[in-house]
Amino acid sequence: MQEYDVALKLLLQGSATLTLRELTGTPVARWLNVELPRVRNLRLDLLAETVDGGLVHVELQSSNDATMPLRMAEYCLGVLRLYGRWPRQVVLYVGEPELQMEAALRGPGVSFEYRLIDIRTLDGDRLLESADVGDNVIAILARLRDDKEAVHKIFGRIAGLAAAERETALAQLTILSGLRPLWAAVEQETRKMPIDVDIREHGFLGPIIKDAERKGELTVLRRLIEKRFGALPSWADEKLTSLTASELEDLSVRVLDARSLEELLR
Repeated sequence: MQEYDVALKLLLQGSATLTLRELTGTPVARWLNVELPRVRNLRLDLLAETVDGGLVHVELQSSNDATMPLRMAEYCLGVLRLYGRWPRQVVLYVGEPELQMEAALRGPGVSFEYRLIDIRTLDGDRLLESADVGDNVIAILARLRDDKEAVHKIFGRIAGLAAAERETALAQLTILSGLRPLWAAVEQETRKMPIDVDIREHGFLGPIIKDAERKGELTVLRRLIEKRFGALPSWADEKLTSLTASELEDLSVRVLDARSLEELLR
């Protein structure tokens, strides 16, 4: 899930000001070093100093983790030890499965809490209206009235950016679409947009984009196969996971004509 973390961190530290205000309730003055050197080498996702001198810690999570309360308590004490101030903490859940984590850690004489937000509870349509393209891109993960129309609007905003900004925003949108069943809509809009430089050849973003594309193809193909042949056995899932993006695309075409799962994956 590293590619999602990278894209979201860049967005939140960049132009997604409305999203950040929804999470923290206050403007950020500056971002701080997030490596905590004591006890263990803990690395936070995002730590910021607010305009009123407070600290805000935002942790990004794309899967349910039963140890999240313990992790957040360790992060909290690490920040307190390093900066001498208590941070306000937010866990932003961006995964597709239903949120099932706890937002508190309690024991004898101990009570610790933090804010836990499922990004789907944020108003995606409001983020679409933001003047900041970072908010527009993050809207793909939030609550939307019409997912496909939202993708179309986001591409409209991206198309109006300067070339370098356009390529970066498109890369971030492509990556985040892997967290939602919107890959086909994003890919369709991408093909319509003229791109001056192939972002897939970008030294840093290129490998991330290619991996996100492969995961998108894999997600779509799994759904097609399950609809046609039922639940995937473990051997078939292992086979699919080992294939390249082009091989997955080829299977997506052949799945409609295959008479059995064995014939498709032989």
